Amino acid sequence: MTIHTIEIPEDNAVFGQTVSAFAGFGYSAAVRAHGLLFIAGTIGRRADGTIPDTIEEQTEIAIQKIEEILRLENLDLSALVDITSYHVDIRQHLPGFIEAKQHYVTAPYPTWTIIGVDGLASPGLLVEIRATAAYPDASR
Repeated sequence: MTIHTIEIPEDNAVFGQTVSAFAGFGYSAAVRAHGLLFIAGTIGRRADGTIPDTIEEQTEIAIQKIEEILRLENLDLSALVDITSYHVDIRQHLPGFIEAKQHYVTAPYPTWTIIGVDGLASPGLLVEIRATAAYPDASR
């Protein structure tokens, strides 16, 4: 079994100074194994480390980070096969989340599990999204 860790370059414009979180917390942005790309939970923290106030902006940033990881592997959002999102105050924020995600994720849709939680790693975070993508050439 071949497992490959996906590294985000230190100078990546999408991740910015948030790249340091991977080493700081001891995890990988993504791991490739068995023809799949497993993407760690991504949050809507801006490249400068600040957290937007709105669910829409946090959702857009989190999806843009997923999109960037996919780009680094020569994939795009259409490669997504499974997504799980974790939401603080889900009833209040779900409409804004759905509106923002519709700008990025289109049919045919991946599976998606939406889970309400009491909180995330930092105060002010409203959503975290983890995803799995499939490579067109499963031998990767």
